[in-house]
Amino acid sequence: MIPRTAPSLKARALGLLARREHSRHELAAKLTRHLQEGDDLRALLDALQASGLLSDERAAASVVHRRAPLLGTQRVAQELRRKGLSEALVRASTTALADTELQRARAVWHKRFGGEVATSPQERARQMRFLAARGFSGEVVRRVVRGRGGADDDQEL
Repeated sequence: MIPRTAPSLKARALGLLARREHSRHELAAKLTRHLQEGDDLRALLDALQASGLLSDERAAASVVHRRAPLLGTQRVAQELRRKGLSEALVRASTTALADTELQRARAVWHKRFGGEVATSPQERARQMRFLAARGFSGEVVRRVVRGRGGADDDQEL
């Protein structure tokens, strides 16, 4: 049996990028533990960015696409920051989400609670905590849980 050698840093990076988009910061953190003598992580990341294989913008768009239907704008922004993306890119990526937050919150609430307006203060609080924990704004949470937020209410927000 032929002994297997550890994959090179570039092979590891390409393998990670083949699975999903990564931010530069995130990829660097994952590859740091595999650094060996003579490896130049910064040069590798620069080369991957120059060739278009690594893009913070695509990583941000991927997170927004995957997570926005389930989470509020605040939680999506938090995930983008955790990936090491710049504040300007986080703001640019989440700007459009604010326009759809009410509809997304309503969809998440309806899926979880079946569209039933809470009848008791305890149930209302439970529903509000659920939506707030998913990063929806306080005003949106109140409108959804109190049963306001129909199509005619969208202009008010």
